[in-house]
Amino acid sequence: MNKTQIQELLHHRDPYLMVSEVTKSNENEIESLKTFSGDEFFVKGHFPNAPVVPGAMIQEFCTQSAGVLITKYHSPVKDYNSNKTKGWALGVLNKVQGAKYLSIVKPQGDLKAKVKLIDKMDNLFKFSAEVYQEDELKAKLKFSLVNISDDYLTGE
Repeated sequence: MNKTQIQELLHHRDPYLMVSEVTKSNENEIESLKTFSGDEFFVKGHFPNAPVVPGAMIQEFCTQSAGVLITKYHSPVKDYNSNKTKGWALGVLNKVQGAKYLSIVKPQGDLKAKVKLIDKMDNLFKFSAEVYQEDELKAKLKFSLVNISDDYLTGE
């Protein structure tokens, strides 16, 4: 799945879109890549002359990847398209149950997320994720996403 297809499923856009490509997916798991350009906004001051990807952005990468899975396979709206469909915000972060960062992630090359759907209860989805860079496990996360009315986002 390329960037255009991902943007049909997610509301995120550059410079905040973290998912560059989806390499594998089904209704229970997704694998995605973040390809770094080296010019990402979130590393310019984190840290000057020694850039490191913030843990919050690693979480966001996994959250967006899980959002693609929810929208593609568990959407309450048939043929959901983020550019056209109104009424729903899909895959909104609800809770981070745990995050363990095992080593530093540099903003270079590809970052790979392997995200698994653990449980689904109505509009609540629980996930686990592992994040790799150059085949080295960098982080393990557990989190929940929820589908909500987009009224919460627009304030209407």
